[in-house]
Amino acid sequence: MENVEWSNQTFITEFILLGFGNLPELQTPLFLLFLVIYIVTMAGNILSLALVVTDQHLHTPMYFFLGNLSCLETCYASTILPRMLAGLLTGDRTISYSGCITQLYFFVFMVTAECFLLLVMSYDRYLAICNPLNYAALMRSWVRIQLVSGSWIMAFFTSTLITLLMARLTFCGPNNIDHFFCDFAPMLKLSCSDTSLIELVDLLLCFAIIVPTFLLTLISYVCIITTILRIPSTTGRQKAFSTCSSHLIVVATFYGSLIIIYMIPAAGTAGDLHKVFSVFYTVLTPLVNPLIYSLRNKEVKEALKRAGGKLAAFIRR
Repeated sequence: MENVEWSNQTFITEFILLGFGNLPELQTPLFLLFLVIYIVTMAGNILSLALVVTDQHLHTPMYFFLGNLSCLETCYASTILPRMLAGLLTGDRTISYSGCITQLYFFVFMVTAECFLLLVMSYDRYLAICNPLNYAALMRSWVRIQLVSGSWIMAFFTSTLITLLMARLTFCGPNNIDHFFCDFAPMLKLSCSDTSLIELVDLLLCFAIIVPTFLLTLISYVCIITTILRIPSTTGRQKAFSTCSSHLIVVATFYGSLIIIYMIPAAGTAGDLHKVFSVFYTVLTPLVNPLIYSLRNKEVKEALKRAGGKLAAFIRR
């Protein structure tokens, strides 16, 4: 019996990502759409990260966290979109077994890290707005480093655990993954092993990571909005509320799609629905985050002007 299982597991050396293959007439438009999204995502996040690193005016706690988020989103987009674009362009949707496991590892890593980074950023804004007198003391450099390091370390352990459990499963065929990347639920559907352990671990991790980070992030913004409503200046109140509401939209979109897919079993197994919600947190979130959190901020705009002035002066030499 063990020899049969070993034979079945090694028989599948590659998977086929079905993606949007059921829409053959839209392959070119979808390729162009996702190509533009990928270029804009990379440009926006790399620009944000470069400004945070090079401009001394942005060496503050808030932009330290935003720089980490931009770095994360750059890697996040590069984990999903290049393989999808190659499939849309060439029609070759095959991915090796090791490549699929690797993509799953980095996907879980990025999603987990983003959950914690969004929480850390909301906590930073909570301290800055609701407790401004103690903000500098509470958000010292070593505290910032610990918060960010903790986010990356938790992501490492979570992705390592899920990937190791997935790699132990036997895949007997078929090898068609009904998704545009190697996601957790579609891969489980192809396994002929007992998946009860990995499903239990996944559910526990969802309740241990997604739900608490979402609730704490939401509570932070509720406290922030409550404080903002007490601002006597109507203009200042409207500006602050506009910023926080846009942040809340991003957070709600990211966490909402995660909860629907990974904590509601019926939604996680519905192919088309799974793909639609996955687009929100794998493609759209990395695209809008630099626009919402960084590039619309006054300090970043001024840093961009300074960088443009230095570049123009260098070219005129």
